Amino acid sequence: MAIGPTSGRSLVTRRAVVDVVRTATLGSYGVTGFAGGPLARLVRLLGFGQPGLVVRLHPTVEIELDLTVALGVPVAEVARQVDSAVRYGVRRALDREVSRLTIHIDGLHVQAGDTLPASGTAPADTSPSRIRPRDLADSGTDVA
Repeated sequence: MAIGPTSGRSLVTRRAVVDVVRTATLGSYGVTGFAGGPLARLVRLLGFGQPGLVVRLHPTVEIELDLTVALGVPVAEVARQVDSAVRYGVRRALDREVSRLTIHIDGLHVQAGDTLPASGTAPADTSPSRIRPRDLADSGTDVA
């Protein structure tokens, strides 16, 4: 007697989807991490969530990301890479499409020893720890 496939349901937790999205995002070119202030980091340490990452599963898959990117990389290209990686990861893991993916670039990450790009209107203080509002636009992209 041959046994055929049995129809049924799969249950995927929101935490599993968050892990898929986090892995795809952090593996993307130029992403240095998720944005979030001290309160968001405390929430993460307590195990209540991932700062900068919101996933809604009902009725459709909706994802919102708040990211920091490396200084000097094209921000628009980073956003395209993250979009592609997250959509592929969710499609492969859940066999569902992402209906809405919102990516916010909240800051630039400066490595120790790096210098900020020179600009005609740059203030005298160009230490790597000080990021000017114009630096995001000057980071190699046409999106500000």
